[in-house]
Amino acid sequence: MFGFVGILVVLGVLLLFSAVKILPEYQRGVVLTLGRYTGTKGPGLVLLIPAVQRMIRVDLRVTVMDVPPQDVISRDNVSVRVNAVVYFRVVEPDKSVLQVENFLQATSQLAQTRLRSVLGQHELDEILSQRDSINHTLQTILDEATDPWGIKVANVEIKDVDLNETMVRAIARQAEAERERRAKVIHAEGEMQAAEKLRDAAAMLSQQPQALQLRYLQTLADMSNNGKSSTIVFPLPLDLIRPLMEAFPSKRDSGTTD
Repeated sequence: MFGFVGILVVLGVLLLFSAVKILPEYQRGVVLTLGRYTGTKGPGLVLLIPAVQRMIRVDLRVTVMDVPPQDVISRDNVSVRVNAVVYFRVVEPDKSVLQVENFLQATSQLAQTRLRSVLGQHELDEILSQRDSINHTLQTILDEATDPWGIKVANVEIKDVDLNETMVRAIARQAEAERERRAKVIHAEGEMQAAEKLRDAAAMLSQQPQALQLRYLQTLADMSNNGKSSTIVFPLPLDLIRPLMEAFPSKRDSGTTD
């Protein structure tokens, strides 16, 4: 008799433990009564009918998912390996249970296919330089695709873009050629600006011949102040010697006729 009562007590305790559930703040429980969805419970204490109701726990915290490296061929036919990370969370627990069998696996597979698809529409230079724009595009596409599953994709980040050695050397040569091109352009622009300034200075000096003579004298003074120089070259303007040439004409011009 006492053994039968003990068995009943044990069964009652087991039923009580199976009927009482405690959910933390970050979890919700999707309750199925005889296989039919009857509501979402939690957080806190939840009472279930043993053998009639079943509860599936769903975590509402942000989940960080690594997307495995994917072989991608860019729009300019360059093969790269790209991996990413996806941040998402469940906002509707009932949909994450009722609309998809395993939302974690489904989101992972969807992220891999969308990553290959989106990166295949961009050239290599865009993948390397426009990551923020590509991340935003991936986040928007994944968020729209997972919305029927009750999932909100908060962010998508491309982590690494791996290139083969041949492509790395080609990019290095391209960068070096680009730097040389910029240096030549800057040098040519400097020469053009210097020529323009010299033209303006020549035009200004041509209006005032005295200024040109003063410039000659200033050049001579600068050369004489250099203690290391032993030779002085003095540029003599033709305007100074023209009166002398007129005062002493050549013999041919001043010769007398017979």
